[in-house]
Amino acid sequence: MKLINRKPSRPVRVILGILPFLLLLVLYLGASNARLAANPNDKLLPALTTIGAAIERMAFQPDKRSGDVLLWRDTASSLGRLAVGVSISAACALILGVLMGAIPFARAKLSPLVTAISLVPPMAILPVLFIVFGLGEVSKIVLIVIGITPFMTRDLLQRVREIPTEQIIKAQTLGANTWQIIVRVILPQIMPRLIAAVRLSLGAAWLFLIAAEAIASTDGLGYRIFLVRRYLAMDVILPYVIWITFLAFVVDYLLRRVSLLCYPWFHSQAKEND
Repeated sequence: MKLINRKPSRPVRVILGILPFLLLLVLYLGASNARLAANPNDKLLPALTTIGAAIERMAFQPDKRSGDVLLWRDTASSLGRLAVGVSISAACALILGVLMGAIPFARAKLSPLVTAISLVPPMAILPVLFIVFGLGEVSKIVLIVIGITPFMTRDLLQRVREIPTEQIIKAQTLGANTWQIIVRVILPQIMPRLIAAVRLSLGAAWLFLIAAEAIASTDGLGYRIFLVRRYLAMDVILPYVIWITFLAFVVDYLLRRVSLLCYPWFHSQAKEND
């Protein structure tokens, strides 16, 4: 059998998926041991015991100044901002994407604007957001919204236009008006694609969140990373980066489970297309 036709079993997939992580861990341990052997005070690649001590300090011991456990406080702050920003973006993208995809006049009016905004580098307007909205929560959330909404809107617009024309014609033949076609024909087919668009946008959302927190914030995962970098505290930075990655994985996994639970027909269709 040709290699392109062979598919790994589930245990083999698990092993193949874990192997790159084990390889990275082995490479890190080798490099860390080499640097620490040359300089015991080296901070660039700390030993696992040093990282473990930092995790215990950040995740289980109250901060002497604030009394908060910093890791959980930073996590709550960042997840709150991310949730609000992504929720607003998803709502805006759903409304704009469906309207532009279903109504040609709306598409002619809004599509050039959305395309133009999608081409603006969000990080370039971050100073503008700080000037307009101040250094509080609003500017960070707006950065996430501006950063991912245009992409999600254009994606949903395309998905709406991919709905077979026959379905729209049949609905009109049965007497449905524009609102009924949007609600009963388009929206049920777009909702799982909205979740897929949110999943694809999460990486960018995290990027904008971390950048905003790094520049102007008093808490949050991005703030903490850029605060301790002044002291070259890699024993704190590395666990925070891994923690952010884990949180992103969990959020993506939960969204996938919601999509599977609410829209099984969509995933069965995707499997058939594969």
